[in-house]
Amino acid sequence: MTTIKLHNTKTRKREVFTPIDDQNVRMYVCGPTVYDRAHLGNARPVIVFDVLNRLLRHVYGEDHVTYVRNFTDVDDKINARAAESGRTIGEITDETTQWFLDDMAAVGALEPDHMPRATAYIPQMVEMIEGLIAKSHAYAAEGHVLFAVESYKKYGALSGRSIDDMIAGARVEVAPYKRNPMDFVLWKPSDVATPGWDSPWGRGRPGWHIECSAMAYELLGAHFDIHGGGNDLMFPHHENEIAQSCCAHPESEFANVWMHNEMLQVEGKKMSKSLGNFFTVRDLLDQGVPGEVIRFVMLSTHYRKPMDWTEKKREEAEKTLEKWYFRLAEAGYSSDMVKMLIAENRWKPAEEVISALRDDLNTHGAITALRKLTSVGTAVSISEFAASLDFLNLVGDWDQLALKAGIGVTSVGDNESNSVIANALLNRQQAKKSKNFQEADRIREMLEDAGVKVIDGAGGTSSFELGSDFEPAKLDALK
Repeated sequence: MTTIKLHNTKTRKREVFTPIDDQNVRMYVCGPTVYDRAHLGNARPVIVFDVLNRLLRHVYGEDHVTYVRNFTDVDDKINARAAESGRTIGEITDETTQWFLDDMAAVGALEPDHMPRATAYIPQMVEMIEGLIAKSHAYAAEGHVLFAVESYKKYGALSGRSIDDMIAGARVEVAPYKRNPMDFVLWKPSDVATPGWDSPWGRGRPGWHIECSAMAYELLGAHFDIHGGGNDLMFPHHENEIAQSCCAHPESEFANVWMHNEMLQVEGKKMSKSLGNFFTVRDLLDQGVPGEVIRFVMLSTHYRKPMDWTEKKREEAEKTLEKWYFRLAEAGYSSDMVKMLIAENRWKPAEEVISALRDDLNTHGAITALRKLTSVGTAVSISEFAASLDFLNLVGDWDQLALKAGIGVTSVGDNESNSVIANALLNRQQAKKSKNFQEADRIREMLEDAGVKVIDGAGGTSSFELGSDFEPAKLDALK
């Protein structure tokens, strides 16, 4: 089995990743609170853990990974947005959830296996809270239920801070019903204008932290492999998740590996509306910045380093991707052909790219490996380069670039014909590489008999054109 090493926030060191069950590798990542458009910083954890999801599926198999990312659709920010806009909470969360999905798809993120919405798991949250009270880890007071932080002796281990340090450095809500200033809300009362659900403690709604613990337990079990999110969530959100989950299920350790991505800056400064450098993913897309360019800039920096979005980086990313797409077009491959060859498992990503990703998700190293592949220029390197580009989902529409430049495939048939021709060209390249020139000539003759003109290029690459005498039926002999 291929080895993956990941930096574990919990142990503060890079470790060999060993799944609990290699037939079902389980990962939970904290998702957005849906009340507005996703800003650029929101996209970073989505892209980071999308790459990890792809790597896990590559190593353990497509059907052996379960990836969960939640939507927080009950929150005071949502309530405030509904009050100021005059719209219902449901309308706002439905709309903004779809915005998020559309924008993340535009930057190349696959949808997780499960995307639970907090409001669909209220009964599970209530059940978990009842269990915490029964175990003396939580208490009810004035319509609230609070987690008793001092009841969990390991509280603060993830962030490496003592309770006294956390009290001194945090804005702790002072309330007369709290036994300890650090105790956090599991359930709070709702008035008639606020969303609420019936519970043993009266009509109310859950606190922020309990939702992830309840949804993770329901979908992944008490003990799973990886929990991820931005490092701004380490305290208090992830610290509180660990406390309530481990107390609710003391036989488990909740998540084995904790991963946190660093924050995003813009032109060296924290993104802020007051500084005028705040923008959403949709703002960039509407300005004509392709999603793969946004993704490329994000992946150019290791996830555990601060990521600085600059106009210079955006321009360089556009130029690099355009150059790469030209390289593929010059080799005679349309984007559809490449996708078909990869789907048929004929082309696979380069080991250098996968090796970089296996080393704590080193996406910067993976992009460096891509650059080296383009400089080689052989048929094998082109196939590995294209498959690696697809693996990182940095694929754009190079067909239009090829058309403007008058290079690559100038006429194409239906998808089935393209697939057969592309496979035949690949077989011919491999035959030539092994010096089986008789087989290479035979394939060329069969293609030309079907009306396919083969054009040999530099580095052993080939492109083709379909002549006016093209007969798809004659391709059957090549299948």
